[in-house]
Amino acid sequence: MDDPPSWIAEFTVTPRQFASHLDVITGSGRTPLTVGTLVEHLTAGTPLPPRPVVLTFDDGFADLVGPTAEALASRGLPATAYLTTGAITPGRPCLLPPAPMMTLSQAPRLEQYGMEVGAHTVTHPQLDTLASNVLRRELRESKAALEDVLGHEVIHLAYPHGYNSPAVRRAAKAAGYASAVAVRHALSSRTDELFRLARLIVRRGHTTADVEAWMEGTGARCAPYPDSLPTVGWRLYRRGRALLKGPEFAG
Repeated sequence: MDDPPSWIAEFTVTPRQFASHLDVITGSGRTPLTVGTLVEHLTAGTPLPPRPVVLTFDDGFADLVGPTAEALASRGLPATAYLTTGAITPGRPCLLPPAPMMTLSQAPRLEQYGMEVGAHTVTHPQLDTLASNVLRRELRESKAALEDVLGHEVIHLAYPHGYNSPAVRRAAKAAGYASAVAVRHALSSRTDELFRLARLIVRRGHTTADVEAWMEGTGARCAPYPDSLPTVGWRLYRRGRALLKGPEFAG
């Protein structure tokens, strides 16, 4: 978007920036894959093409089912879209602040464009701060809602804002997911963890040079690696705050 809501502006690029980033990817010699293809490699050893890259999109903003999907399809770039079902279902409560959103009924159109659809919870909470019953509901209800509209199983998950923990990862597996992506601000690898696959967030200030560096496998650390002490401390702080205030938006 050229004029995004202020709360999401940092994680938004203009249409012109987006086109230039995609052109860098197509010119890099990388082979775009869906998360599902990557997971098949990690679990069953299915061969990957040389220089693979995975493109993912979270939440389900209105542009996803239109200009974004069209830009990807016109370049032959598959991708995985993780949808927050409460945000794209009219009348459902959601922690995601107001923004133009697609609708749940439009999810099949993403697959028509060649995109894979995964779940991104119902309300977009900080999953690692939730009580176990609430956590299970977030994971299972979003999965079921997408399966109902798509007519097939949905087995890939993205943690809102990447927030996860060992308990969250166990719950994701128990809910029937085959993988989950975090953030980690890192490059993934062939030895990455199936239930917290690393991703890089594209921010508004990222340039084509940044994307070029990532396509060369530089410009960021490589996962897997243990959580840092600040990450663990931040999780404990957020858990304490959630006990006082209730579930909070992950963002």
